[in-house]
Amino acid sequence: MQKGKQYSLIVVGTIVGMIAGFLYWKELGCISGTCPITSNPVHSSLYGGLMGGLLFSLFYKNQKANSNR
Repeated sequence: MQKGKQYSLIVVGTIVGMIAGFLYWKELGCISGTCPITSNPVHSSLYGGLMGGLLFSLFYKNQKANSNR
């Protein structure tokens, strides 16, 4: 498998998560400014990207683990 395609699902999940994190900040956000993640669009986007990457990595198939069976 090519290196570029190997982690493409995780990269897509990170991008989707960053967009979702930004939209969460924009629509719901933290009004008082005391929330450490949702009061800042950068923090919200980075946290969303982390969560999206982790979520999409659940669907990643490791080719080496499957070839041993």
